[in-house]
Amino acid sequence: MIPGHRPSPFRSLRVALAVVGVLAAAVHVNTLLNDFAYDDRPIIVDNEDLHTLGTLPGTLVEPYWPNEYGRELGLWRPVTTGLFGLQWVVWGERPMPFHLLNVLLHVAVTMLGVVVLAELVPLGTAFVAGMIFAVHPVHVEAVANVVGLAELFSTLVFLLACFVFLRARDTLGVRGTLVILFLFALAFLTKESAVTLPGVLFLLDVARRDHRAPRALSYLRTRAALYGGMVLVAGLVLYARFLVLGSVASPFGPLGAALLEHRVPRIWTVASTWPHYFRLLFFPADLSVDYSPAVIPLSYGWDATNLLGAGLVFSTLAVALVLARQPTLSPDRSTARTLTFGILWFVITISPVSNVVFLSGVLLAERTFYLPSLGFAVAVAWIAGALYRDRPRIAVAGVVVAVILMSGRTFTRNAAWRDNLTVFNTLLTEHPESGRAQWLLGDAQLMVGDTVAAMKAYSAAISILNGAYPLMVEVGRRLVNSGDIRTATVLLEQAWRDRPTRGKAPKLLAQIYLNEGRFEEAERAARVAVEFSSGEDGVSNHLLAEALGGLERWPEYVEARIKTIEAGEGDHWMQWYWLAMGYAAAGDTAQALMALDTARTREVPDVGVRQIDSLGVVYLGR
Repeated sequence: MIPGHRPSPFRSLRVALAVVGVLAAAVHVNTLLNDFAYDDRPIIVDNEDLHTLGTLPGTLVEPYWPNEYGRELGLWRPVTTGLFGLQWVVWGERPMPFHLLNVLLHVAVTMLGVVVLAELVPLGTAFVAGMIFAVHPVHVEAVANVVGLAELFSTLVFLLACFVFLRARDTLGVRGTLVILFLFALAFLTKESAVTLPGVLFLLDVARRDHRAPRALSYLRTRAALYGGMVLVAGLVLYARFLVLGSVASPFGPLGAALLEHRVPRIWTVASTWPHYFRLLFFPADLSVDYSPAVIPLSYGWDATNLLGAGLVFSTLAVALVLARQPTLSPDRSTARTLTFGILWFVITISPVSNVVFLSGVLLAERTFYLPSLGFAVAVAWIAGALYRDRPRIAVAGVVVAVILMSGRTFTRNAAWRDNLTVFNTLLTEHPESGRAQWLLGDAQLMVGDTVAAMKAYSAAISILNGAYPLMVEVGRRLVNSGDIRTATVLLEQAWRDRPTRGKAPKLLAQIYLNEGRFEEAERAARVAVEFSSGEDGVSNHLLAEALGGLERWPEYVEARIKTIEAGEGDHWMQWYWLAMGYAAAGDTAQALMALDTARTREVPDVGVRQIDSLGVVYLGR
């Protein structure tokens, strides 16, 4: 090396890694000022089972969302949940360390992405791709919001598996295979999009070698153990998901898009999201916290937007197909096949959330672009490299300007995730047409006691989101708490009619009916709630028991009360007291006395002791 000469990032991998690492950290450093916001609150802050080592293991076999919609939302991420819990145990409720870990993970992902790409393309291309990935504004949600750790850690493990695979080439061996299988399981249990790893590994093989038909059987023999093992791992993870969630994929479609589940061909709406893909990747100036209707309106036929989306996607795939005939990828030379590689990386990794194969929980979310955007970055880097050969100054200037503009947008956008109020105000200011924005506005108005304004916002949200079940139930719950029982009943009954097998609306209705003395209706609603919870929800069983008691069907009352106790309510003395009342009404004095004795062994206040004694004297002659 010439004395005093600075090594070029286009020739030194270490220098390239240092540059992209510093960039990734610099543009996200202000996220360290952020608090917990948005999904951070219910998933981490309000989930007390995460906060101690004693209760943390139990959360690993529970849905990712700890609220009562956990199973319907269809997410199970035990590794992510465990990482949140361990962080809370170490540094408690301070948000800064959580955000620091996210920034460090983004730095690590960016650097590892360059290392992986450098195995396939010239270092200059990998370096430019790394810079674009480091500062791209579409990553803000994943890095600036604590729950984005799922994207970050899963992508890090995903890329590590790719690196092991590339370094081993055809000599993967037993050890290398087991390492990749372990990393696959780890990534999959962190974030569902890691299920695409087998497709990406195949892409990596195809990118650096020519797998034409005569070599197909030989290739399959070479990779049989790896792909067979990955199928087994995926099967085990999916089976575990079924045990935890009751289903393999999310039972709920995107918020406000239930019509896409079976009534309206979803290709129209899916195609209308594709222009947003291109806009967010190439021109990420307009970002949004939420993309539910009407930020992306549902489509009921072919129109200009979804035709544009279909045209963009199919023309891009056509380009990829044409360039696939170019020479294979190599770190020693540039090839147009790099563009094909980048396009296919994006297509494969975005597929789980694209709503093409099956409905996911969102129409579009910026955080889901984190892993796929590496393919976009390398494709753009190749285009810049191709331009550099003929117009070096224009190419360099273009890359520099793009990196500066994206860095500025990312740095300023990080503040949108400062806290819950900032997230809400940002969404309402930028996209007041969003159904979720109107929902949040209704909650805020109700909290300050402005019922009229709240109902106006709720009505707008219900209209925009097509009467989405979670919205109807949550608005109904809030109206119950505020005392507007009549309106709450109308909304909850509509939600129940729309989703007759779901348990949340009938559970709330059972309580309303009980308070109004409508015991037959309460029984019917409570039975649906019990069935939905597979009999494991103590509250639903309690409501059923109360309804049966109101109908004076005492043997059934006793049975429901016993199930309430078995469902986790047995520590409460009143459950045993009520059970004794049921036995007494059914004429079983011996069982009633035993239930009263059990009630006395629980923690009972003085007034409870008097109630127990009174029951023993008045009804049992004791």
